[in-house]
Amino acid sequence: MKEKINLKEKFSKFSEFWTPKVIAEMNDYQFKLAKFKDDFTWHKHDDTDEVFLVIEGEMVIEFRDSEIALAEGEMFVVPKGVEHKPSARAECKVLLVEPRGVINTGERIGELTAENDVWI
Repeated sequence: MKEKINLKEKFSKFSEFWTPKVIAEMNDYQFKLAKFKDDFTWHKHDDTDEVFLVIEGEMVIEFRDSEIALAEGEMFVVPKGVEHKPSARAECKVLLVEPRGVINTGERIGELTAENDVWI
């Protein structure tokens, strides 16, 4: 494909929180957009790191012994196997980068588990 991807336009196509949408793939990795608000669930990904890049807004990633705050334009890589819980007081728009097939709630399937591989 030789089409550019406009993040603002892609974010306008959905309003649900905690439901990552795929916008591109590179090798076996997917670039996903998600909107965060309030608390997510504690989870981990045993087999992969997870990239959070804040496009708009602010968020916090909690760990069992600390937390990191991210603002617009900031990025953090959560190492594989590390339990974490993202949250945002107000709507936050995030770009996630992770391998194809990664489930948003890791090994904990529940009401916040989103359908996987949904493209917009």
